[in-house]
Amino acid sequence: MAELGSFSLLLALALAAYALVAGIIALTKKSEGSDRLGETARRAGIAVFGAVALAAVVLVTATFQNDFSISYILHHSNRDLPIPYKFAVLWSGQEGSLLFWALLLSAYGLILRLRHKVDTRLVAYASVVISAVQVFFLLLVNFAANPFAMTIGTLPPDGFGLNPLLQYPEMVIHPPMLYLGYVGFTVPFAFALAALIMKYPGEKWIHITRRWTMVTWGFLTIGIFLGQHWAYSVLGWGGYWGWDPVENASLMPWLTGTAFLHSVMMQEKRGMLKVWNVWLIFSTFMLSIFGTFLTRSGVVSSVHAFAESSIGPWFVTFLALIFATCLYWFLRNRDHLRSEHRLESLVSRESSFLFNNLILLVACFTVLWGTLFPVLSEWVQGTKVTVGPPFFNRVNIPVALLLLVLTAVGPLLAWRKTSIESLKRNFRIPVISGLAVGALIIAVGYIKPWTEQSALYSFITIVLAVMVAVTIASEFLRGARVIARHTGQNLFASIVHLTRRNTRRYGGYIVHFGVIVIMIGFAGSAFNRDIERELSNGQSMSIGPYTLTMRSNTQDDNPNYASEWAIIDVSKDGKPLTTMYPERRFYKAMQQPQSMVALHSTLKEDLYLVYSGINQDTGNPIIKAHVNPLVLWIWIGVHIMVIGTVIALIPNMAAQRVPVRAPLRATELIADKPGQPVGVGS
Repeated sequence: MAELGSFSLLLALALAAYALVAGIIALTKKSEGSDRLGETARRAGIAVFGAVALAAVVLVTATFQNDFSISYILHHSNRDLPIPYKFAVLWSGQEGSLLFWALLLSAYGLILRLRHKVDTRLVAYASVVISAVQVFFLLLVNFAANPFAMTIGTLPPDGFGLNPLLQYPEMVIHPPMLYLGYVGFTVPFAFALAALIMKYPGEKWIHITRRWTMVTWGFLTIGIFLGQHWAYSVLGWGGYWGWDPVENASLMPWLTGTAFLHSVMMQEKRGMLKVWNVWLIFSTFMLSIFGTFLTRSGVVSSVHAFAESSIGPWFVTFLALIFATCLYWFLRNRDHLRSEHRLESLVSRESSFLFNNLILLVACFTVLWGTLFPVLSEWVQGTKVTVGPPFFNRVNIPVALLLLVLTAVGPLLAWRKTSIESLKRNFRIPVISGLAVGALIIAVGYIKPWTEQSALYSFITIVLAVMVAVTIASEFLRGARVIARHTGQNLFASIVHLTRRNTRRYGGYIVHFGVIVIMIGFAGSAFNRDIERELSNGQSMSIGPYTLTMRSNTQDDNPNYASEWAIIDVSKDGKPLTTMYPERRFYKAMQQPQSMVALHSTLKEDLYLVYSGINQDTGNPIIKAHVNPLVLWIWIGVHIMVIGTVIALIPNMAAQRVPVRAPLRATELIADKPGQPVGVGS
């Protein structure tokens, strides 16, 4: 099977190279046969998907057949590995994950080429760019990291097994979601570079790029938060984000992608920030490649990274070529990117988008600097100086609070210019609501913001979150009341109707609401508590309102791993609550231990138990307990963000005639002017 897989990858490389070369010739030559040559390039690009998919199927099939003659399968699988994790072998190691990258890229390319009639020439240029990226990754899997390399020497009876950290249900979903985001940013990059090369007139390429970016941004969002949940549930340290270099690598393109999705509206509505938007897309793609490089080069240490390998220089060279290509075409055609309008007022929706972008880029630069600082310090001083969470938190927490302020103010601003009086009038209720909730929090003693900086940040976060929530709610209610008054629909039906009339706008508001729910969850981390203690049977320990009593500890064994776990009865405020089972596993093939966290979650807090090990002198288990407030809000907020993203991608409902009870005033037909009602036909 290895021969078939290797042949498929060589065929895919040949097809991608042909699609690249033939595509360039067809676009640059104006001969009679150029259209036919371009069509053969398009079909070759489509065929790349079939060849790469065949290679992926061969690798997965060989994994299920326990074909340890293939070195990759020997090092990442074993006979007793459960079936779901057999599929995860495809992306669990260096070579397989690069094959998976190539597979997803070929799938995106397939969709793009099948939709070539959207704009034949623009798609042809974008297809050439995608072919160039495909050639790079197919060169990698053919010559630098071949997943079908054969095992050298005597064939062992069993494989070395899958990394225990990856043997968790979410790890069957998390990497594909993350890769769909990383790889997907190739498509908007290809359209942006294509539009720049051909001096594409109008903003049609922006409309196409925005939708692709929303889809890939959505996948990356899901991937990042699945990774957070995995870290929280598996690593056993009690947290969900530690500013690990590989975590940072996924965050950076997310930040620049978020900035693009906001600023692109200025180009669509006002013809502004064209240069800015092009470079945001270029930067997002380069940061995606940079993140892929970080996990594979060995330049940073991370629990998420692959083993150190020799493919780092390949990625450095590729990044240099990307930057040089983007810079060349930008300098050559920059006159095509002149803005059609200028910023007229600092109190306007344009300025809020601009400040939003600047703050997101400050956050991105901070994360990039902190991630690379150990590498740079070693190059300059010969000593690796590592920066930890305090550095990232010191900068990014205030940045996040500023973003919350803009999220509250932005919807209340009009395009071009907003009067101060209008802003005061529309912002009065959100401010009063936020301050009222803040006063209530202090009155009940839930947060004492004067005690320490982390408590102050949490207090400000919750107050600002309430302000944003009230602002968003007022935007929905204002338009829905107009629709309800003139159609007789109930308020809920009017909100649905309003959302369907402008899915992008109101889907975006739902995404923003999800963000503030997540921020409330983050605010709880300032009040985390933990305790670690050895417990014998019948012994108890307390943390916060919880009393944990060790009932017993036991052991089990199965072909894949041996396990031992504690049975702990939990009471809260003296009343029985639940029984929890923190577990410690020992995976036989990898000869590695792994904790399985026990969780009891409520909207108020999580009780989080870790089986840390056994005291070898007494034979008693060591239990570490955490009480983490508001964590469940994070996962709820992610679901809200995903729902909002899906809604924003749905086309607007066509204008319909609806019965009205009274004539609409002219002001009620304005769709996008803050502070005014939204009419039925808006």
